[in-house]
Amino acid sequence: MLNRLYVKNIALIKEADIEFDSGLNVLSGETGSGKSIILDSINFVLGSKADKTMIRYGEREALVKAEFKVDEKSEAIALLKDYDIDSEGEIIISRRLGVDGKSNIKINGNTVTLSMLKSVTVHLVDVHGQSEHFFLLNENNQLKVIDNLLGNDAESIKTEIANRITEKRQLRNKISLLGGDDTERERKLDLLEYQIREIENADLKVGEFEELKARRNKIINVEKILNAINAVKEFINNDGGVSDLLYSASREFGKISGISEEYNSILNRLDAVNADVSDIAVSLTDIADNLSFDENEAQTVEDRISLIKSLIKKYGATEEEIISYKERIIAERDAISNSAELIEQYAEKIRICDDKIYELCLKLSVLRKRAAQLFSKAIENELKTLNIPDAVFNIKFNEFSRQSANLQNNNGCDEIYFEFSANKGEPVKPLSKVISGGEISRFMLAVKTQLKNLNGISTYIFDEIDAGISGYTADTVAKKFKNIAKTTQIIAVSHLPQICAASDTQFLIFKKEEDGNTFTYINKLNGSQKVDEIIRLIGNVNSQSARQHAEELINQYIN
Repeated sequence: MLNRLYVKNIALIKEADIEFDSGLNVLSGETGSGKSIILDSINFVLGSKADKTMIRYGEREALVKAEFKVDEKSEAIALLKDYDIDSEGEIIISRRLGVDGKSNIKINGNTVTLSMLKSVTVHLVDVHGQSEHFFLLNENNQLKVIDNLLGNDAESIKTEIANRITEKRQLRNKISLLGGDDTERERKLDLLEYQIREIENADLKVGEFEELKARRNKIINVEKILNAINAVKEFINNDGGVSDLLYSASREFGKISGISEEYNSILNRLDAVNADVSDIAVSLTDIADNLSFDENEAQTVEDRISLIKSLIKKYGATEEEIISYKERIIAERDAISNSAELIEQYAEKIRICDDKIYELCLKLSVLRKRAAQLFSKAIENELKTLNIPDAVFNIKFNEFSRQSANLQNNNGCDEIYFEFSANKGEPVKPLSKVISGGEISRFMLAVKTQLKNLNGISTYIFDEIDAGISGYTADTVAKKFKNIAKTTQIIAVSHLPQICAASDTQFLIFKKEEDGNTFTYINKLNGSQKVDEIIRLIGNVNSQSARQHAEELINQYIN
């Protein structure tokens, strides 16, 4: 249950610290007093969308803190353990929002994300407002209500269906890897054969691409190379060139080489340089003689480079990768060529999965129809007590067969919609098309009454569910609230004196102007103050008879 709600700088609330009790907590007040601010604060701390406009004017940030006490075996506590957040049954949630739009969320002092917050609070509080009317009127959501009634029985079957669907997906992937059906397999084989031939015909050699690029570079620069070679040869071989000068140097130095070993060593080095230069001249001649290119060779090199580039673009960045790819697709081709029997085995397993899924869908449908029948009858009975005596409520199931069944849906094959009639003699029609505003509130209360012990939620919040009702119906709604509140905490915003009279704890929300500013306050009422509030709601003057009437109204809801 929600033990405490602390609100700071939300709209007209400067600061409020509200301690709720178990049972039925009712919030009342004049229109515009700020009741919606309390619910907006609760929704905010539960994970609703943050809006900077909710921050009180002139303040830098808003804060809402909620303290819950729940069963240590609850789903919320189990989820906190998954998030490595310790709790012994107490869950404290705080959420801050700054004017810069930055938000900070903590659970038991641990910073969490918004999605983590929502995953926890969905197990703590069920907030009922007008949005939930639309949720239940949407036929896509109505099956969830029935499955909620079935609990683990439905979830276990749906889990098994999901497992079978996953198994089918895996089998189809295996078939796809083997080429798929006959047409796909032939198409795949044709492609693989083409790729294998293309690579084999290229007759690649490792390192060839780099060699070809080097060869092309020589062809492109042959004139420049020959000019450089000839110039160097002239520097070496011409009269007065490097060779002549080195020869003259050796001859002159030879005249003194016999004087010492050091001089003789220098002479040897000069002779060696002269020999190297002569060898360089010979090498340059050989290079020049081998630089004979014709247009055919140049075109051949260019075509070969283009071919290898094309293969690199398709099959791999290097010759090694292309050759490795060829080896893989040869193995794939051989596997596909011999895969017909294996594919048939997988296809048979898929057929078996579909048969099992269909059986599970039938089993789930039987459970749903049985639960739907009981639920429909219970809702009708609830509606009769809520002053819709001729209500007829039915849950329509669209039938399916083995041929028409959707065997790809984890939720099974059922498609349902709620049918309703409020008046005797009128045929049932889809709920969304015939139910009125006043009827939908009572319908939702009937649903809550039936679901109150099924979802593990410890707190229900009702936002003016009593809109559009009065008199006898209001009395019945109050009694329904009292009944639900025996096991589940209720926090309700209401204008009805009957609801307030039935409350275990009553809060008054009011506005007050101070120093030119308007503030919203929340007071927990004592017995006498509660009587005053009921008198206000009834519209009587505060007389002795009015007080007696209010007290009698309170007494009729005391068990």
